[in-house]
Amino acid sequence: MTHPPEQPAPGARTLGPAPDRPGGLSAAEVAERVAEGRVNDVPVRSSRSVKEIVRANVFTRFNAIIGVLFAVILVVGPIQDGLFGLVIVANTAIGIVQEVRAKRTLDSLALIGEARPQVRRDGRAVQVAVAGIVLDDTVLLGIGDKVIVDGEVTEADGLEIDESLLTGEPDPVLKHPGDQVMSGSFVVAGSGAFTATRVGREAYAARLAEEASRFTLVRSELRTGIDTILRFITYLLVPTAIGLVISQWTVEHNDWREAVRRTVAGIVPMVPEGLVLLTSVAFAIGVVRLGRRQCLVQELPAIEGLARVDTVCLDKTGTLTEGGMDVLELRPLAAGPAGAAELEQVLGVMAGADARPNPSMQAVLDAYGGAGPEQERWRVLQAVPFSSARKWSGVQLLDPAGAEAGWLLGAPDVLLPDGHPALAQVDELGARGLRVLLLGRTPVPLDAPDPAKELVPLGLVVLKQRLRADAAATLRYFATQQVEAKVISGDSAVSVGAVAASLDLPGAEHPLDARTLPADPEELADTADRTTVFGRVTPQQKRELVGALQARGRTVAMTGDGVNDVLALKDADIGVAMGSGSEATRAVAQIVLLDDSFATLPSVVAEGRRVIGNIERVASLFLVKTVYSVLLALLVVFTQVPYPFLPRHSTVLSALTIGIPAFFLALAPNNERARPGFVRRVLRLAVPAGAIAGTATFTAYALARANHATELKADTSVATLTLFLVAIWVLAIVARPYTWWRLLLIGAMGGAFALVLTVPWLSDFFQLELAGVRDPWTGVAIAVAAGLLLEVVWYLVKRSLDAPDPAARPGQPSKSRAAESS
Repeated sequence: MTHPPEQPAPGARTLGPAPDRPGGLSAAEVAERVAEGRVNDVPVRSSRSVKEIVRANVFTRFNAIIGVLFAVILVVGPIQDGLFGLVIVANTAIGIVQEVRAKRTLDSLALIGEARPQVRRDGRAVQVAVAGIVLDDTVLLGIGDKVIVDGEVTEADGLEIDESLLTGEPDPVLKHPGDQVMSGSFVVAGSGAFTATRVGREAYAARLAEEASRFTLVRSELRTGIDTILRFITYLLVPTAIGLVISQWTVEHNDWREAVRRTVAGIVPMVPEGLVLLTSVAFAIGVVRLGRRQCLVQELPAIEGLARVDTVCLDKTGTLTEGGMDVLELRPLAAGPAGAAELEQVLGVMAGADARPNPSMQAVLDAYGGAGPEQERWRVLQAVPFSSARKWSGVQLLDPAGAEAGWLLGAPDVLLPDGHPALAQVDELGARGLRVLLLGRTPVPLDAPDPAKELVPLGLVVLKQRLRADAAATLRYFATQQVEAKVISGDSAVSVGAVAASLDLPGAEHPLDARTLPADPEELADTADRTTVFGRVTPQQKRELVGALQARGRTVAMTGDGVNDVLALKDADIGVAMGSGSEATRAVAQIVLLDDSFATLPSVVAEGRRVIGNIERVASLFLVKTVYSVLLALLVVFTQVPYPFLPRHSTVLSALTIGIPAFFLALAPNNERARPGFVRRVLRLAVPAGAIAGTATFTAYALARANHATELKADTSVATLTLFLVAIWVLAIVARPYTWWRLLLIGAMGGAFALVLTVPWLSDFFQLELAGVRDPWTGVAIAVAAGLLLEVVWYLVKRSLDAPDPAARPGQPSKSRAAESS
């Protein structure tokens, strides 16, 4: 069979003009290019430098404010009023250490999971690191490989490249020698080679993605919400601080140092400096924890994203089942032992002609690759590799008798017309969870529009899939966490449904053949919403199903390992790839399970929920402090009295009611699924609670001043006691539901404050002294009344958050605060 040179057959192996270096570069030529810097020096996706980490943690807006105030206190003294500056130094150091730990974890895991492309050098195929590719290297390609650098095709064996991630064009492009390939595309069928013409930052995808792919904490609702809060606080802080400076200077005109100290004491607690720190530390610790489970987080917001997931789409092969398969039987559709022997020979030849066999073809190769000397008498004239889009592979063979014919191996329900008698056997085998391939002979050329048009079915290859031992337990975990699992596979719907049913997945008894999916987007979204198992899904349909689920307001995670999953992984809110999957899937996924363990996913989800739920929990603490600090400053400005506290008082209050408890609460387990509306939920408690705390404190302070206006130390001590009791009550609310360690934490903070009040050298150091009986007990009574009011506010806030969400889907839980889970 011949073909015009300008249109070679899709599967025919074609070579361009003889390259200058048919054996690839020599070692000397590689060394020369390395010395000249013509290497693929693309920055590591998952990491930023130590210098960038230090800069991000040190040079912040609030560190600058605190640093200036600390310098002022160093001038006016005493040093105990500058404790807040030492706390900031410690916080910054902790943040840097934790992020550097996370960087090292990410870098080491990225090295493990990095693609190792094959290049031809000195006439041999060798694997090199991505950064080891040099200009003019001959890079080899097979199905599932990502095109690492730009280049020109020199060899093509049915080479089909998917460029949709770069161009948006959904159809794969058949490449011939002389054609250009762009980095960022990937191979969906066939094999070939190309010469690298642009490497490193000059490559197409590198120019597009260098900045977008760097280690970052942005592009997340959490970070955006915190930035919004901090921006608002900055706007509020400036005028309030100016008013406070003027008022304290007016009140303490005889003692400017005291005026400065009390001004600083009013400004420092307005700054929620620990909130940003704890966010960074929580993410960093999450990365380290997941790293211990061989889970590579390529983009940190993915941790947050998984916490918000309510739907996880699973590709059956490689996710619910292991990658490998076993041939169970070859069932001839035509009687006679000679027929079976011939089929085995054909299968062995077909599998041997595939340069990069997929798991199904590898199983065929293992079973029939050594079918005997008769197999060697068959001659391959043309080969068309398997494609997920067409669901079959084929060869044009010359048999030992000299007869030529085309052979196809693929999905029976794609190759055979509806109603064919053989499909009854296929359905019966599929219902047992077995995978079935049809082998048939066709007189139609393989490069014809429909080679299966006159196919004669000759045999069924029955494959047994290996279920993952942890798949059932993982699906049960998702069910208990209100995360809906959907199986989206290219296999037969009946077979996929049987596998899913064997894992007790709800809804698996009604699988849907994706060839019957509606074209209308609204109908597609309805179908995707109510169906659990989809079979015979093309790569483009996987992408459309993910989009349809997102259109229904779902947050979708997609798992996969094959090249047919790339488009859906890219479009999903969170893409999770298996470490042994194709280079292309690992490249587009935000999370890579390096040990291929599906059972790691619950740990990833739990880690995300811990980070997001706990940051939301502690954010309330920090913002309560900001609200009551601003309110106290305004009340002081309007009433023209000395600010109730010195910086040392603000430090001990912040440490015992916010800083230390927040650190422990931020690292505790939390299973509540994160939902949109972070800022609204946090402020709904923080604003009224802060207002109550500020009002109660100023009331106790004002009553104490009315009794002894000249004893500022006693008045400050009463205000400190009152604010501590109200703030510890807020902590007790935020820490719910209680566990033994949370109760111990609250008790320890109360005990520490009691020591500050009763141990002489501590009370002298912090300048606290409760005078008499009436004022301290008045402060306690005011704090108790404020606490009861806080309980009413919390009840109303919780009821509003637990109210049914009109937008929620049936069967999904209504919104509830993350703080209500443990």
